[in-house]
Amino acid sequence: MIIGGGAAGLTAAIAAARAGARVQVLERMQRVGKKILATGNGRCNFSNTDLGVEHYHGADPRFVLPAIRAFGLDETLAFFRELGVVPHVEERGRIFPASGQASAILDVLRHELEHLGVETLCEMNVERIVRDPSGLRVLCGDGRAFPCDRAIVAAGGKSTPNLGSNGGGFRVAQALGHRIEPPFPALVPVKLDAPFLKQLQGVRFEGEAQVFLDGEPVRAERGEILFTEQGVSGVPVLQISRVVSEWAESGRELSLGLRPFPDSTPEALASTIAGRVATFPWKPVEASFIGWLNKRLIPVLLKEAGICDLQRPCGELSGKEIQRVAALLHLWRIPCAGVQSWMQSQVTAGGVSTREIDPETLESKRAPGVFFAGEVLDIDGDSGGYNLQWAWSSGHVAGRLAAVA
Repeated sequence: MIIGGGAAGLTAAIAAARAGARVQVLERMQRVGKKILATGNGRCNFSNTDLGVEHYHGADPRFVLPAIRAFGLDETLAFFRELGVVPHVEERGRIFPASGQASAILDVLRHELEHLGVETLCEMNVERIVRDPSGLRVLCGDGRAFPCDRAIVAAGGKSTPNLGSNGGGFRVAQALGHRIEPPFPALVPVKLDAPFLKQLQGVRFEGEAQVFLDGEPVRAERGEILFTEQGVSGVPVLQISRVVSEWAESGRELSLGLRPFPDSTPEALASTIAGRVATFPWKPVEASFIGWLNKRLIPVLLKEAGICDLQRPCGELSGKEIQRVAALLHLWRIPCAGVQSWMQSQVTAGGVSTREIDPETLESKRAPGVFFAGEVLDIDGDSGGYNLQWAWSSGHVAGRLAAVA
């Protein structure tokens, strides 16, 4: 019995069936794989050419290594090629189906499940796994019970609950005696404590986002940054959001540093501003930055630098005022107000403690015969195909070994 019809659960089902097991999948939603369809902006970034452990997080990130060694990049690409998916590698090693459609990944998985005779039962709300003299039984909220020799919990975490994950897998694990590392949203937009967000909503720029904890830099990422009504988003923000989410309720000082020109020094930026001022001393301050900065960003930055009269001739700017603007363009620090909700998060950090799971087999050390795979475990990856790779790797190992155990 496999609890959860997401990426890990479907891979586990295929691996178990290929190893000779009779397999049933119990899915809470009306259909399997809904979250797969939403990945990679509907294109499904299903792996990455760089699967280094530094891209994974949790109490023990190295827990991923045995599964990724057993079913890593080569095995994953071969697995999907055999199902008909042609991989296409893009920047930063991200791998997509050549068709550009996430539905292609789900379709080939479903076709293989049908070919192998795997039974999929939807709208099944699993509550517990219990053991009796005859083996294991998976109990659902409507009273139905499903006997089995082995069970795989692949029910996901709590992110995007409308796509299937509502924390049910944690409750199943807790009932078996497992410790749950407190879950929190990851790969999620960051909220900022600033009065100008509505003014900047929709503004994008290429730059760097850096998170500071008690004034000390923790992590920085580059790419396109997007202002939202509540804060900022974009891939670099999602990458560093885990730090914000983890410490949001700790009482420690969190701020986000935005760098529109990450490769320039404050001195170089001040020189550029001074040059523009010298060329157009008659232009209003606000107009003097047009063509270099986003027009909607200009008045906000100037006011943040203490320049309130935006119509004064820019030739009247003092050296100190130019330096203040340059300092903001080099590093604009804005207080964080936490992260957005589970509904906006792409992955769950925290989960079933990996200390209680055998990393080689993914079998529970507390409940023999029960295996765990995917996001339900205390493992989360960076954006870029790492979470789906963990789903494929852990699902395949759990499915194959549960079938032959």
